[in-house]
Amino acid sequence: MARTRACMGQTDGPGDDGSEADGPAPGSGDGPGNVLFVVMDTVRKSHCSVYGYDRPTTPSLETFAEEATVFEQAVAPAPWTLPVHASLFTGRYPTQHGATQENPYLEGATTLAESLSTAGYRSSCYSSNAWITPYTNLTAGFDDQDNFFQVMPGEFLSGPLSRAWKKMNDSPALRRVADTLVKFGNTAHEYLESGGGGESKTPEIVDRTQAFVESAEESGDPWFSFINLMDAHLPYHPPDEYAEEFAPGVDSAEVCQNSKEYNCGARDIDDEEWDAIEGLYDAELAYLDHHLGRLFDWLRETDRWDDTLVVVCADHGELHGEHDLYGHEFCIYDPLVNVPLLVKHPDLPAERDDETTVELQDLYHTVLDHAGVAAAAGGEPFDPARSLVRDGYRDFGARTPENRDGAQSRFSAHDAGDLDDYAFVDYHRPVVELRQLESKASAAGIEISEDSRFYSRMRAARRPDGKYVRNERIPDEAYRIDADPGELDDLAGGDDAVLAATEDALATFEGEMDGEWTDDVGEDVLDEMGEDAKDRLSDLGYIE
Repeated sequence: MARTRACMGQTDGPGDDGSEADGPAPGSGDGPGNVLFVVMDTVRKSHCSVYGYDRPTTPSLETFAEEATVFEQAVAPAPWTLPVHASLFTGRYPTQHGATQENPYLEGATTLAESLSTAGYRSSCYSSNAWITPYTNLTAGFDDQDNFFQVMPGEFLSGPLSRAWKKMNDSPALRRVADTLVKFGNTAHEYLESGGGGESKTPEIVDRTQAFVESAEESGDPWFSFINLMDAHLPYHPPDEYAEEFAPGVDSAEVCQNSKEYNCGARDIDDEEWDAIEGLYDAELAYLDHHLGRLFDWLRETDRWDDTLVVVCADHGELHGEHDLYGHEFCIYDPLVNVPLLVKHPDLPAERDDETTVELQDLYHTVLDHAGVAAAAGGEPFDPARSLVRDGYRDFGARTPENRDGAQSRFSAHDAGDLDDYAFVDYHRPVVELRQLESKASAAGIEISEDSRFYSRMRAARRPDGKYVRNERIPDEAYRIDADPGELDDLAGGDDAVLAATEDALATFEGEMDGEWTDDVGEDVLDEMGEDAKDRLSDLGYIE
């Protein structure tokens, strides 16, 4: 069911009949609008007080919700950082943009930042996430970026040093030097974190964002600021003030902080330890929320708030023992892919939306629309049916075929109105996490079956009442998530009409993407990877 609303001031952009109106391609206002785009890395919806959690983890977001739409049915296209951010920046599904487990590198795509920069925006990207770097191309198009690495400064992977780094990795002899540097950095990072000495970079990211906004406005430029806040990502070592409130008496160095040890069976976690882990997680989330509130207050106090599109979402969530899993790998259950999403815009009501399906890559189109900017050459064309600020959002059937010319994320089934309510998840071979999992299992004398979820590719179709999961090496799964939100009662193979329709939608998605998987995928999940992709994984410390 498409969402309808009375939109304000939409004078530019394609008409509702698909024809081009006068003025810039998309655009819901009289001129370019500023954009603040926040990703709370690894934040699960059920631990946010703004979504009804019984601990005060997100008071700043609760205040924000008073003037934003709070979406209940937002879905991430994958359960980990790289493919999700690539989808946010390109408007495409993981199979389409290609930055996946098998090739952790965005190539051949024009990003949202590139389109905005081409149109005259000043743009910035600040994060301490190791995947969001020039090395993976996710920062392409941003005028200013910093990775805020604790051990290896962001400048090391940008500019001339980035090119020197890549040149080192192209030489077999020099690669050994690069490997040693990476391993040293990883070892130092683990040492700092294990002792609680790892310091959050969120305060610096907020300060840097404020400075960037002031600089952009001094130059008279509209601005697009993207930030990724990593506090809720493992390992959890919150500041003492927050730990005392949410995890009193818990020593963060004593609880299990390595998800691979638990997932492979080398480490057990009892209920008391899970409570401690979740307390630390909540403390990290509350700390993140505090600094996010600080940024929001600054925008309000400096009269920048009203003219700014503000998007807050998670790229994925986290599992704490559900389905006997820890972290955000090896599955696509709802705690990972049904993510928090709050959006403030003049054309959006301040309300809670329990029904509308939102795919995170639709935010790409929403930003283009707000900014009044068309995609630059090579970018995913603007689709009004994917803009949250448009009347008839996700009413794909109301648009003419001209709207999808050149668009990879628009399917023929969309034009028939068959997929309006569905979101799709596309999780590739988990080779990145597998190497760490196998290492932990081997050290504990545990053998992991290759006919398990750990080696499986996964896809899902999801609508608010049902979800069908296609698994490669284990049986498919199906859940009536309206009646069974914990996804405990697997109804695959039954006669539920909602799940049958959802399975059909997934088959349609697969047919318009690259088809269903074959049974023959090789004995080693790395066999089909190119040597360049393997080298990059090794350089980043994920495989030996």
